[in-house]
Amino acid sequence: MERREGRGEISKGMYTTTEMARFLGVHPNTVRNWSNQGLLHAVRLGPRRDRRFTRQELNRFIKTNGDHEGGFDARRDEN
Repeated sequence: MERREGRGEISKGMYTTTEMARFLGVHPNTVRNWSNQGLLHAVRLGPRRDRRFTRQELNRFIKTNGDHEGGFDARRDEN
């Protein structure tokens, strides 16, 4: 995956929080919570500290926690 980011930067194989949520079949807030809990490792970019996730991290997460069809075994923030 390649797309232009702000200021002409190119991101290859990096996914936004929303894209990760779509891949995983969960709400973007769930992805943020998992990232905050250390279950998903993100690179933080720019002054807003936006999260970006690698394809390797997506694959690692699915391998470690199962797939959405079988239900993820990740701890979820219930608050």
